[in-house]
Amino acid sequence: MIILRSTHEIEKLRASNIIVAGILQELKFSAKAGVTTLDIERICEEEIKKRKVAAAFKGYKGYPYCICTSVNEEVVHGMPGKRVLKDGDILSIDMGVLYNGYYGDAAITVPIGNISGEAERLLEITEKSLYIGIDEAKVGNRLFDIGASIQEYVEKNGFSVVRDFVGHGIGQSLHEAPQVPNFGKRSKGIRLKAGMVLAIEPMINAGGSDVVVLKDGWTAVTKDGSLSAHFEHSVAITENGAYILSKL
Repeated sequence: MIILRSTHEIEKLRASNIIVAGILQELKFSAKAGVTTLDIERICEEEIKKRKVAAAFKGYKGYPYCICTSVNEEVVHGMPGKRVLKDGDILSIDMGVLYNGYYGDAAITVPIGNISGEAERLLEITEKSLYIGIDEAKVGNRLFDIGASIQEYVEKNGFSVVRDFVGHGIGQSLHEAPQVPNFGKRSKGIRLKAGMVLAIEPMINAGGSDVVVLKDGWTAVTKDGSLSAHFEHSVAITENGAYILSKL
């Protein structure tokens, strides 16, 4: 069931998401060569404690950390650990919080030092595809208009869209209906209505779209070892257009 949120609820979701955006900004500054992904997890824990909110991911279906840290060929759900970041890496950080009964969720991919031209372009196209998808999140459009616009833009630029993982509704649960694919055909799917709140999150590979989940049961990597990037915003659909809740 898709829940339509009132203006009051959307403001509560904005409050949760602005906290996520602020923490991600702190983590972005801490992500540099010589730092481990576990170091970034610990910084996130401190930020969460400072803001007196709950980590959304920690404990979710048994996931043991506050953030997902996916490096280079890792697509999503990478687990913080002893991996030391080095110059030229790209790092996706996905995080969420629960505040006053409502969830916030967003993701960024950041360069570590000097990155290759291919990596730079991948980050640029992936982030832009997110905003192209958000532009389609408006009253009267169909759900798959979002994914189709992302897919068209990404493939036109020579990259591929991950099919195995998709965006989702968000509210008083971290994952709610509907699923929000980053691919599809225009004019298909449910009609978008004011009050829907969606986490739109393109995961884009430099090579093929296939992914494999590692033995840890969480970390998804590109099957061909190519780079992958991930950007996400939580967005409320209003009569006045898309309201990006997780943007500072």
